[in-house]
Amino acid sequence: MSGSDIRTAATAYGLVPADTTEDVRARGAGAATRVAVLPVGSFEQHGPYLPLATDTLVACAIAREIAGTYPVHLLPPVTIACSHEHAAWPGTVSISSVTLHSVVRDIAASLRRSGVEALVLVNGHGGNYVLGNAVQESSARGERMALFPAPEDWEAARERSGVETSLLTDMHAGEIETSILLHAHPELVRPGYESADFVADDRRHLLTLGMSAYTDSGVIGRPSLGSAEKGKELLASLADSFGAYFALLTSAGSGAPARGASTPALGTGTPALGAGTPSAGAEAAGSE
Repeated sequence: MSGSDIRTAATAYGLVPADTTEDVRARGAGAATRVAVLPVGSFEQHGPYLPLATDTLVACAIAREIAGTYPVHLLPPVTIACSHEHAAWPGTVSISSVTLHSVVRDIAASLRRSGVEALVLVNGHGGNYVLGNAVQESSARGERMALFPAPEDWEAARERSGVETSLLTDMHAGEIETSILLHAHPELVRPGYESADFVADDRRHLLTLGMSAYTDSGVIGRPSLGSAEKGKELLASLADSFGAYFALLTSAGSGAPARGASTPALGTGTPALGAGTPSAGAEAAGSE
């Protein structure tokens, strides 16, 4: 078994990468720009059938898929983040946006000191709005950082995988998250998702009232449509989409592409899985 095979196999069984320092040294040898990938999740309710760590598990599944395709430095996840809108449910734990911003900035600075110039935040929770600000500020300082996936990446993945629910409707513990966990961690999906569908597309006061104003179960979406096959294709599509980010971060110049180009501008990724415009109340990129 090759080193990369061992790395993939070991990582697949948990959230913490199994790299040694020599693995990292060998992977970075000869690279003009080294790129690290940081999964950022949350610890919040996901209905009665998905675990509190769902967003972290999703972010890690995406990051593992990326690490299996590109020569990146895979980091362990940030497991508690900004879940204040879920405070009405037992088990939910949050940190402030200021703390999350500081954690990301400190990690990026530490990486740069060790010769890793670029950082990609793989966000699994839409409530982590501050990640977008962290990337904007980092880019303004001339540092290389990006946020992944953007809503366009989720939409491409949704279409490729055959996910039927729109990104607006598939807001929390719905078809996308259930599918990814059915593929990546089926042992963690409990019975009940088959009959838990609940739709609440108008969520314009979400930031003011929280999730409990819109759902009693904690679910907004159609988890009954989830499948392991869709989860596998969602991850494969996202790994393909990551290629444009990797190329941008490792290019000699990190400026934005020409107007109309499909390549994402450095640092302009939108928070994934549920990050939307607060004024609309709709979580534009899928699950929250």
